[in-house]
Amino acid sequence: MSGIIRVYKRDEEGALQFREAWYDEDYSQFVMNHGAVGHQSKTDETDVPDAEAAERLMDAFAVQCAEDGYAEIADEKQFWVVAQYALKTREGTSRDRYLEEKAKDALISHLAWRGLGTVERSEFSDSKLNIFCLCPDVNKAVSAIKVCIRGEDLDFTKLSIGAAPFSDPTVLKLKHSPKQATAFTL
Repeated sequence: MSGIIRVYKRDEEGALQFREAWYDEDYSQFVMNHGAVGHQSKTDETDVPDAEAAERLMDAFAVQCAEDGYAEIADEKQFWVVAQYALKTREGTSRDRYLEEKAKDALISHLAWRGLGTVERSEFSDSKLNIFCLCPDVNKAVSAIKVCIRGEDLDFTKLSIGAAPFSDPTVLKLKHSPKQATAFTL
């Protein structure tokens, strides 16, 4: 089974649209998710008898998406969007590890259901928690991250967000800060 298929295309107005599909083994369902990037998607589930039937649906989905002009966006054409929390200690505390898991889980779901990308990893460094997201649209991802963190009550006052092209994550530019900061550093 090939996991998840996630593809994009621009519509006539230039807005980025997405489609994705996967097989949910727990519920024996083929799941399709689609919509405008940055907006809550629509989801359709189809009961399937087994993984083999789901694989056939995945293949058909991939063919239909290609015919409709949808394609994967290569990592090199996406952006790193980093949600960063300032911490009180250099390595982080058990409370900070709880924040890491809660924030990652919230962002994984929030970004995915809006076609805004994936949470790739997180790390503690120099009194900061950094959560790295790979996203096709920086501005919509930044807005979504702010909404998500506020909505989950995850200490929005300590959140900064930086973004950089995938090919050069060292040139992170500040996109949001709780203070009057002018730069973003990892």
